[in-house]
Amino acid sequence: MPFEKIVLVTRKTRLEGLVEKYNTRPQARFYINQSARHRGEESRDAFAFYQQEHDVYYRATERLQNELQRLLKVQTVERAFLPNFLFTEADLVVTVGVDGLVVNTAKYLHGQPVIAVNPDPEHIDGILLPYTVDQAAGAVSKALAGTQHIRSVSMAEARLNDGQTLLAFNDLFIGVSNHTSARYAIRWAGKLENHSSSGVIVSTGAGSTGWLSSMFNMANGIALGFGSGSPVAPPKLAWDANKLVFVVREPFVSRTSGAEIVCGEISAEAPLTLESLMPEKGVIFSDGVDADFLQFNSGSTATIGLSARRTNLFVG
Repeated sequence: MPFEKIVLVTRKTRLEGLVEKYNTRPQARFYINQSARHRGEESRDAFAFYQQEHDVYYRATERLQNELQRLLKVQTVERAFLPNFLFTEADLVVTVGVDGLVVNTAKYLHGQPVIAVNPDPEHIDGILLPYTVDQAAGAVSKALAGTQHIRSVSMAEARLNDGQTLLAFNDLFIGVSNHTSARYAIRWAGKLENHSSSGVIVSTGAGSTGWLSSMFNMANGIALGFGSGSPVAPPKLAWDANKLVFVVREPFVSRTSGAEIVCGEISAEAPLTLESLMPEKGVIFSDGVDADFLQFNSGSTATIGLSARRTNLFVG
């Protein structure tokens, strides 16, 4: 199907977030520089960095809009409006921002391909951002001509017994909203166990170098600190892997809870099922966005597995 328009997804800068928080730009400057002085950075205008970052982003966005409009009709949508935005099958999606913007956008797509643009390569690592602003128009031209390579990225899905679902590009968290002790029954690979832990992390291939890797850093740090055991390398999952990895955080062993099911691989043949034993504050959220969550309280059962939906990223 030929593309009918480009949807350019943007985001608010940190400066705009600060101004919203402190009401005016002068107040934001005062509070940010005051914090810098408390840290002993007397001569540094900390707010100036936020201003520079803001200016670089808007110059990049304006230039990108102008160049894309020469190729196809462009519709711009800010990240906050994604939950209510209706993408069509004929949309070519272009994101301009940090990696997290790709992650946020992916969960609202149904196969539409994404060209992810890094607006500031000097300050943004951009693991998911293969294109600079200079390269973006060329990448879009190739996409319109059908000559651009697509990389498929697996996603995780949590499905509740009431039909609600939540997608994750990087990872899912299942636990308590304030990260205190979560109680649930866990079923995986034919085994069943009651748990009391600080939650479960489920990672995709794309997210395996993030939150999941920190679990292994902690485990290896403990082993090294107490002089026992060899370091365990975190699993290396391809972005299009047909499996997920889960790790239970800080499982507590008691008369009513165990710690035998603490990690493993999730696949179509071996899904992960969790039954909430929490009267309140149980949640499932994805990709670190705890404001967008499913309630996971007593009576709720969540099945965790691979999503049928995938993210299609254009790569160079």
